[in-house]
Parts: sequence; structure tokens; C-alpha cells
Amino acid sequence: MKSALIPCSLFLFPFLAFASTIEISVDLKMDNIDYVAGERIRAVVDVANSSTDKISVGYSNSEDQFFIEVFKSKDMLQMEEITTGAFVSPFRVHSNEGQKLETFLGDHYALRDIGKYLAKPVLVHNGVRYEGMLRAFSVVPGMKVATALQLFKNQDGLRREFELLSWSRNNIEHLFLAAHDEGTSSRRWVTTDLGAMMRINKPTITVLSGGEVVILHRYDRDHYLRTEFWSLPTALELHDRQTVQDPETAGSERVRELYKESGITPKANPWWKFW
Repeated sequence: MKSALIPCSLFLFPFLAFASTIEISVDLKMDNIDYVAGERIRAVVDVANSSTDKISVGYSNSEDQFFIEVFKSKDMLQMEEITTGAFVSPFRVHSNEGQKLETFLGDHYALRDIGKYLAKPVLVHNGVRYEGMLRAFSVVPGMKVATALQLFKNQDGLRREFELLSWSRNNIEHLFLAAHDEGTSSRRWVTTDLGAMMRINKPTITVLSGGEVVILHRYDRDHYLRTEFWSLPTALELHDRQTVQDPETAGSERVRELYKESGITPKANPWWKFW
């Protein structure tokens, strides 16, 4: 009788192994299709657990693992991680529960090179590897709009170059700030999305003597966005963002002062005229 049961158990094993793989799913949802070179490339990890087990990742007693594999789309060459840090915050998912977690692919892979990439989330639980679908995204150069240069009084040889770049995101043109150092440092700073932009007036970037970097750009017919960064030899930080009404219609002395500080002279163009 035992010999008769063996073929039956061997027949059932592949079915059971397949069934277990669908009890845990992991997915990766990209925020955007295109990312301007230097952005952190944010995405959301979605873990669903319909098994009877508990999933635990990132704690001192956790045996499960989570990571994201990234490939170059052209040749499917898997990229090497540039850091050993965790892809997501520690998490636990109990039976019949799910969880969403934030991740930044640009923090783990060298994704500044222009091109197309594929990303795949992987969860390892009880020695079984659960993979999500490959998600495609691209790193793009952006279109140069304006530039500025910063020199540092107490840092001879250090130059910081700023670029304002534009790119369409969700069918809306956005403005981005990119920066890199030359001379005593070759650091490349994180590229920042400054929000929607209208091409009525050309965006401006001004570097002030105190290290303030001020960007002014129009985002709708009647308003500008004034964004201020603090740029120091070892730091580049977002400090302030203000909505500024068009001085043509604001009638405010303080608005005119903000424009003067930002180095822009408003044009008397009609709102539909491009710069």
C-alpha cells in the first residue's frame, strides 16, 4: 500500500507548491513613468498576505527579506546596489492583511544614466521567493531652461552649478532644479521637482551673496511660485516656498520687493504669450 501512495504524493506536490505561491503577493507601483536624472525615484511597495503565516521584515528577529532588483532594459543586465541600506521601513503583515510602503530606488542604485530600466520587488518568506511583476521606467535628461553658478568665499576651488530643467509629467509641464559641484568636490545633488510650470514668463534662478538660491516660475495665469534653497559648501536644503501673485494685478509693495530679491523684472506680455 505504501508503494501505491508514493506516486500520488509526488503528483500532488507540484500543485501544493504552486498554490502556496499565490498566498503572498508583492507589487511595485511607480509614481511616474519618467524621472529627471538625479531624482530619488519614489515608488510604493504593496504586500498582501492571504496565508496563515506572519510576514516580518527588518526587525532584529526577522527572518524574511525584502529587496528590489533593477535591470537595464536594453540588455536585462541586473544592476548592483550602491548601498546596503533597507529598501523599506521594517514591517509586519499578519494573515489576511496587507501593507503599503514607500521606497526610493535612486537611493539604492546608480540611476543617473539616461535610459530605460525595469524594477522587480522580491519578498523571501520561509525560504520561498515571491516576485512581483517587472515595472518599467525611464531616466530622462530634461530640457535646460536656465543656469546659475555659485562660488564660495571660504571654499577656494569649489563651484556649484545649478540647472533649471523642464519635463512633462502627467501631461503637465514641470520645472526641476538640478545641481552638481566641480573643483574640490564632484558631488551631484538630488534633483527636485518644483511643480507645474507655464511658459508665459521664463523661470529665473538667482544666487544671493548669503547662499540663498531663489527660483521664481509661473504656475498659472495669475501666480508665481517662489522657491528658496539654502546652498552651503556641504548642504543644499529647501528652505521656503511661497505663492506670489503677479505684480501686474497684485498692487502690493511686498510682492514687488520679492520680485526684486528674486532678480526678475515682470513683463507686460499678455498671459498667452510665451517667453
